[in-house]
Amino acid sequence: MTAERHVLVAGIGNVFLGDDGFGVEVVRRIDPEWLPDGVVVADYGIRGMHLAYELLDGRVDTLVLVDAVPLDGPAGTVALLEVDPAGRRAARADGAAAVADAHGMDPESVLRLLHDLGGSVDRVLVVGCRPAVLDERMELSDAVAGAVDEAVALVLDTVGDLVRGRDRALGATSGSATRCEGGH
Repeated sequence: MTAERHVLVAGIGNVFLGDDGFGVEVVRRIDPEWLPDGVVVADYGIRGMHLAYELLDGRVDTLVLVDAVPLDGPAGTVALLEVDPAGRRAARADGAAAVADAHGMDPESVLRLLHDLGGSVDRVLVVGCRPAVLDERMELSDAVAGAVDEAVALVLDTVGDLVRGRDRALGATSGSATRCEGGH
């Protein structure tokens, strides 16, 4: 019998660095009752290494990361992006092996670690928001706080489409972001 595979929505970021806590805030606002069967939502915060190990069991078909990302457009721009599931785009130019930092892994590092550990995920999407403030503070900027509800709706629409087998158009929902193959 094959284990059930599903969609994982993972909020990532550091709540102590202003808008970097965007992903965490978005997943906190998603009521699990709103999710279709086969979709799991979780707050991973700065625990990127934990996320990589969690993905090793092979039960996740699609990973939807929610994070602050350097998009084109003004702060608060929200977009749906697709990234390389093996994290190959972020390989170091000098060929040196990256050292895993359990409390500071960006999405590409998480995916590279997963790949290096022998795991994989079929598809990786990012619901991203352009940050305004990444300084030490525990609240989102007004622009990013104003984008949280939009991002929640985008996550819910995206996972609904994924479960129904429909592909979502990638790109900005406000501002002028474009499809991205690399993450942050």
